[in-house]
Amino acid sequence: MTTAFRPPAVPLLTVDPYFNVWSGNDHLYDNHTHHWTYNENGTTGIHGMTGMIRVDGKVYHFMGKKIHDDIDHLEQTQLTVDPLTTSYTLEGAGIQLQVEFMTPLLLDKLDLLSRPASYVAFEVSSNDHQTHDVQIYFDVTGEWCVHDTEQKVTWSRYSLANQTEVMKMGTQDQPILKRTGDDTRIDWGYLHLALPDAQHSHSVIDSSDVRRKWAINGRLTEKDHSYTPRSVDEDCPVMATTINYDTVSQDKKSNFIVLAYDDIFSIEYFHQHLPGYWKRNGQEISDVIQSAITEYHDIRRECQAFDQQLNQATTAAGGEDYRDITALAYRQAIAAHKLVLDDNGELLFLSKENNSNGCIGTVDISYPSTPLFLLYNPDLVKGMMRAIFHFARSPEWPFDFAPHDVGCYPVANGQVYGDNKLENQMPIEESGNLLIMMAAVCLADDQTDFAEENWDLLSQWAQHLKNNGLDPQHQLCTDDFAGHLAHNANLSIKAIMGIASYGLLCGWIGKQEEKKQWLALAQDMANEWERMADDKDHYRLTFNQPNTWSLKYNLIWDDIFSLNLFSKEVKEQEVSYYLAQRNRYGTPLDSRETYTKADWLVWAASLAKQREDKRALIKPLWRFLHETSDRVPFSDWYDTKTAKRMNFKNRSVVGGVYILLLLQADWKNNKKVNLEGQDV
Repeated sequence: MTTAFRPPAVPLLTVDPYFNVWSGNDHLYDNHTHHWTYNENGTTGIHGMTGMIRVDGKVYHFMGKKIHDDIDHLEQTQLTVDPLTTSYTLEGAGIQLQVEFMTPLLLDKLDLLSRPASYVAFEVSSNDHQTHDVQIYFDVTGEWCVHDTEQKVTWSRYSLANQTEVMKMGTQDQPILKRTGDDTRIDWGYLHLALPDAQHSHSVIDSSDVRRKWAINGRLTEKDHSYTPRSVDEDCPVMATTINYDTVSQDKKSNFIVLAYDDIFSIEYFHQHLPGYWKRNGQEISDVIQSAITEYHDIRRECQAFDQQLNQATTAAGGEDYRDITALAYRQAIAAHKLVLDDNGELLFLSKENNSNGCIGTVDISYPSTPLFLLYNPDLVKGMMRAIFHFARSPEWPFDFAPHDVGCYPVANGQVYGDNKLENQMPIEESGNLLIMMAAVCLADDQTDFAEENWDLLSQWAQHLKNNGLDPQHQLCTDDFAGHLAHNANLSIKAIMGIASYGLLCGWIGKQEEKKQWLALAQDMANEWERMADDKDHYRLTFNQPNTWSLKYNLIWDDIFSLNLFSKEVKEQEVSYYLAQRNRYGTPLDSRETYTKADWLVWAASLAKQREDKRALIKPLWRFLHETSDRVPFSDWYDTKTAKRMNFKNRSVVGGVYILLLLQADWKNNKKVNLEGQDV
């Protein structure tokens, strides 16, 4: 992604729901960098980083909010957002500066994926054929360590085995795993900053006034500030460092900084405190930082190769617009999760339902996100599901359908959604989601062990869909912001695909007669669905309401599983209708409102057989991201006429935009199944 595309917000350092920093501006130097919970009036969620550069004795600003109006800034000339890296190019005073933010979220390398460390790298060179004397200043603030700026922080420093000095900062009180909820920032654990190659650098922990002093005289104080602990809103403490490049010519000079966050414990899982996956072999944060430094150049090469490969794949699948959308979604989708291990050493990959209610492990948040994770590591999809199976077997869950969640992040002690009242549940939605996800993960993984371990629940949920799924009664679906709905045609498709998924699973574990029965049932239900939903040139929102319509995004699994339960005319008519209903920023979710959902829009576009139709439905989503005035991380719920965000930002569901790649996945050939019950 290049400067031809203006993201609504730019991912900078994105590791997990707490260690998650963005820029919501056109230029890196326009304003503060911030946590994803930052509110537009700027009163909460600032996670400040400041960058300045001295060229031949004159100071220029390049990152964060300017400390003084009299300081000029370098001119930003390019922004590139790739799946794993964000790079800014700035020019002025005869030099070029590249600032690169990299988080190596490689889904098939869990040690690296879970490592709570990100990189900020600087590369400088002369672009006027002259030599220049160059120094860089960089700092991060104590705001990264607190939920509220009134909280007090402390700081210290230590040395790694290679003598690299590391500064660290965290709250005085350390309320580990005590704070839950949606609009929250971590206030336990410690932020660490390490700058290798100390020979050409200096670092100090001081008040934010250190910026002004450095701008005046080019020096940091010799000793760390002694006034500790103190609140962040009281002369904000910062960890500051400088890099002296001495003489810079056309030959590029570079350095990098490691920022790491040790949260001590990451998740409370059914009343047990679990550390991050990266700690499973006894590693300390100092080991992580040492490894991050030692492996930096190899990691960067691997990230560059991955970015190039993925960008090529998404461009081939959906064009440059699709490449931009998927590149912006990649880190956001992953960093809304935390990776830990349960008592049995099994993976738990638990999402935070960012900016909707803060639930942990929400099934209908996992379901739309799965395309990305199925492509690169199906074990992570199992990690999304495992906690739900655990809770569904407990006496606290009284229903014969699947739960919605397992708590409120970061505490996973059992469902909190809807006060566990029947009328506030999502019976068809969540049961269908989990059956579809299980079939997809077994297909992608070419193994059925996980399904067999949970066969009792899968069978129970399939029976619930059989009894209740064809014509759903008054209930919620994943689009719960639209309220309860009866006779929901798209939810009925979810039930049909859930039943078909169970049929596939039966066949894969050797239950051939059951497979025939369940797939035949799914076919009969699909035939009945076509009759009930038919509205001449499209299919209805609800079976009992003519002249209504909706995006039938759940149909995509009929294609992914190569089942062909629904006639090709259904998909052709639906796609044609979606094209006719487009507004400037996309096709609405249904006939009731003008808003849409980004993930479902791409799923609906993926039903199209013609490449140009896919692109025509996806292009408005690119336009929304490019033109919206809401400068927040990728919102998946927005108005198709005004490009205004309805709600939601930084949610993991944007992993769903990878559905086009999933349709092309080679693993689909592992267990293709026809309706006569024979594997082919």
